[in-house]
Amino acid sequence: MTYVIYAKVLPHGDAQKEKRNMKIAVTSENRQVFQHFGHTEQFEIYTVQNGGITDRTLVHTDGSGHGALAGFLTAHGVDTLICGGIGDGARQALAGAGIRLFGGVTGGTEDAVRALLSGSLRYDENVRCGHHEHHGPCGEHGCGEHGCGEHGCGE
Repeated sequence: MTYVIYAKVLPHGDAQKEKRNMKIAVTSENRQVFQHFGHTEQFEIYTVQNGGITDRTLVHTDGSGHGALAGFLTAHGVDTLICGGIGDGARQALAGAGIRLFGGVTGGTEDAVRALLSGSLRYDENVRCGHHEHHGPCGEHGCGEHGCGEHGCGE
């Protein structure tokens, strides 16, 4: 008898241990994953214990943006972030704060958290958002509305 075991390993450690107790922030706008990390005005923060969601809190950034958001998330005890587009500066700030990143995500915020917990979250570990070159979700939200070049996702 042959057994085939399929495992999806999350980055940064043992998947089972990581999923038991977590604090997951999701960039949010109308319960959808907001597509521009540096301009997010609110996060939904999910507390996960023993692999299940035990709490959801909506927190406002009060004007914090880009790299400052890593400190904001750390202050809220977040260890994992789900978002759409994100720039290199913010990626570095999150990495420096020890926050795991799952970028390039679209759809409902709670659906994304549940998908992460089940190991089925579709994300792009290489998602980037920059001044003039937009790929994936950040470009989809219409950077022209900000006057591309004015905002600089990665700053």
